[in-house]
Amino acid sequence: MREVESAVQRRSTVISVRTKFQVIALLVREERARVKADESLTDARRNEELKRLDGIATILAQTAARDSTLFTLLDPEAEISDDARELRRELLAKAGIEVEEEETEQVPDEAALAAAERRVLPRSVAARQLSNPFLVPDFAGAQAPVRPQRLAGWELLEPLFRSFERAPEGAAAVMPLPEPTSLRTVGGRELMHHQAEVVAAAAEGHRTFLLADEPGLGKTAQALLAAEAAGAFPLLVAVPNVVKTNWAREVDLWLPGRTATVVHGDGEDVDGFADVFVVNYEILDRHIGWLGKHGFRGMIVDEAHYIKNKASQRSQHVLQIADRIRSRTARPLMMALTGTPLINDIEDFRAIWQFLGWIDEKVPLGSLMAALEETGLTPADPGFYPAARQSVVNQGIVRRRKIDVASDIPARRVADLPVELEGEAGRSIRKAEAELARRMVERYETALATRRSGAVVEGIDHDLVRQVATWEREDNAAKTGENVFGMLRRIGQAKAGLAADYTAQLARNVGKVVFFAKHIDVMDGAEEVFAQRGIKYSSIRGDQSSTVRQKQIDAFVNDPDVAVAVCSLTAAGVGLNLQVASNLVLAELSWTDAEQTQAIDRVHRIGQTEPVTAWRVIATQTLDTRIAELIDRKAGLAARALDGAGETVETSIDVQTEALIALLTEALERRTR
Repeated sequence: MREVESAVQRRSTVISVRTKFQVIALLVREERARVKADESLTDARRNEELKRLDGIATILAQTAARDSTLFTLLDPEAEISDDARELRRELLAKAGIEVEEEETEQVPDEAALAAAERRVLPRSVAARQLSNPFLVPDFAGAQAPVRPQRLAGWELLEPLFRSFERAPEGAAAVMPLPEPTSLRTVGGRELMHHQAEVVAAAAEGHRTFLLADEPGLGKTAQALLAAEAAGAFPLLVAVPNVVKTNWAREVDLWLPGRTATVVHGDGEDVDGFADVFVVNYEILDRHIGWLGKHGFRGMIVDEAHYIKNKASQRSQHVLQIADRIRSRTARPLMMALTGTPLINDIEDFRAIWQFLGWIDEKVPLGSLMAALEETGLTPADPGFYPAARQSVVNQGIVRRRKIDVASDIPARRVADLPVELEGEAGRSIRKAEAELARRMVERYETALATRRSGAVVEGIDHDLVRQVATWEREDNAAKTGENVFGMLRRIGQAKAGLAADYTAQLARNVGKVVFFAKHIDVMDGAEEVFAQRGIKYSSIRGDQSSTVRQKQIDAFVNDPDVAVAVCSLTAAGVGLNLQVASNLVLAELSWTDAEQTQAIDRVHRIGQTEPVTAWRVIATQTLDTRIAELIDRKAGLAARALDGAGETVETSIDVQTEALIALLTEALERRTR
């Protein structure tokens, strides 16, 4: 113990010293337990032995006080390295104490066996493997491992984390980014300047990014275009379930020459030959086998704060796949996307940095270690911390705020968030839609058979389709079966939890959020989610008195702890000023674009200092999608009319009727195939 104490006083906390420190603590703990349990000792002898052990424990504590990183080694749950185990056996042997051999036989882990049994290999993936059985690893551009020299023996991870806690005011966490040569994509879409910077960095050869821009700054587009610039295909994208469909849509939008496939369940519908594979965290355990050897040249982790807990299965699966990708590709594109890289404390960085390959369990790796060596400093030097922080940032941290790039982004935008309705609710809604379509087909065929006049029409009689849809809409009030109004309400109920979950994430990421819903039961469901999450909210409804309503509005506007305003689309869509928020969620679709616009204008109005994003939650493969398209069509037509495009446009689309027309037409087309 005196050797360790002396070394720490000389500021020489090399790995061997730390190992010896931990082993001494282990032996003291073991000896204390032995002395207390030894019935052959007299009380006087036991007290004498315990007093000697207390003296060693005191030196341990005093030594750790000189180097606070040693305290972690005193934790009974601290990991014991192989070197520490060997040193313990050596010291005990020198003391003449027989050392029991550790059990080497590995008992199968039931949980691991069960996970292995759940793993699947989709048919299309197997076909792709058979078509390319000798997938050659790509080690082009591989770099020699960087071994610590001057910093050998220093504990570096904790100082790196602390360097971010000690960041000086105004020190931006943005790596040096090149000036983009163009703001246009290959597909002709316009990029914002801050987006093009990241794409340019990937084009110049940078391969690891912690893209931590605030929500609404287009991280998805930046990531996909960076993958295109780096040629990182096939590309794996791991995401929360609520956004995986949206990722596939973004691939179509930004990479029109690439194909995307979404992994659902056991992956029966996976396209093994696709360029981009989108999978949600919850099913990684089933697919981890083939994902690790599919030959991916890049991996994107969306909402990367989901993997901050390294003990979780989700994090372990992500890290395992990332390591396998690096074992086959020397310099893959690795991107972690999150608006909130830090939620609880600075340690939230650990799993993200490990995913990116900047660190492992113990030390910095590769270019980060080289950069730290180049500083010429050690953790004992005060100047080490700002230099170390910049070294990490230069590995690929990019953090921009809306307020900093406001001139580069639209002042107002509507972003669709497609979600899948799974389980019994989803099946019930799809069944009800099928029943509604069947009823209209039956009515159409009856009308067609009994029609007395008119020419015979080849194929579908679209005039009759419109007439049947009109009859269906007019008869809705008297019908007991499913109708278009009831369908949309049921879809809203099924979306409530997903929309509330996304709102909770936004509230955590960017602050205050306005949640709009059309029906009271959807608002009730959302408020239940917020209560369970411990998120404070205000509720603005149509059945409130003016006093209560104003109290709820004031709470949202003035109380910093009230994170969400749950608003009725009809009751709170007009006459309110909620510009304290810059994000809103439209949990249910309105029947008119005007109603949707009015709701957005509660936030996007004179005095608003930040760009406004309205997140419109849309249930895929349901009537919701058709209605969203119709609303957009109506809005687009109105915009062209107001812009004076010189076209004759029809702006009075009856959305309910048009939705029924689309549903009936699709059903008739299926029958004629």
